[in-house]
Amino acid sequence: MRMKDVDFKILAGLMKNSKISDRKLADLIGVSQPTITRRRARLEAELSLDYTVIPDFSKLGIEIMAFHFSNWKAEEYDSLSRTSDFQKRIAEFIKGQNNMILISSGQGCGQSRVGVSFHRDYSEYVAYRAKVQEEWGAHLANYESFIISLKSDRILRPLTLKYLADYIQNGRST
Repeated sequence: MRMKDVDFKILAGLMKNSKISDRKLADLIGVSQPTITRRRARLEAELSLDYTVIPDFSKLGIEIMAFHFSNWKAEEYDSLSRTSDFQKRIAEFIKGQNNMILISSGQGCGQSRVGVSFHRDYSEYVAYRAKVQEEWGAHLANYESFIISLKSDRILRPLTLKYLADYIQNGRST
């Protein structure tokens, strides 16, 4: 999909407030309401937009957000990753982790995998790490985490997509 400037403005507006009406969004952007309705439907169909709420997790009793970084043992992973049993085992494990919001390959800090999880408290986080270690420890070269207390008064920018909306719309960080 080739996006026009108006599409970026619509997307940014929806990222800032997904409940905004087409009429109000049209007024903010300076185009007609039918244009917003038509282009919004196209964005939803072609970009598979998913509307969700990002709550204040600490008010839901979730105290920890954790970033997990790992590497597979190279000598094992190359051969294991090609087996369907290993792929099924990974898929089943991931499927059972509803507290994980992201699991991906990548690179940086000497690591090739990253995951982001939420935990009600430190003991739940420790139990999760133990589960990962038990299930995958034999195949991991290393596994490290960075944890954030969501109850902290030192969060300088809370988790929201509002800032990212400006970045996407403007094509640069603001």
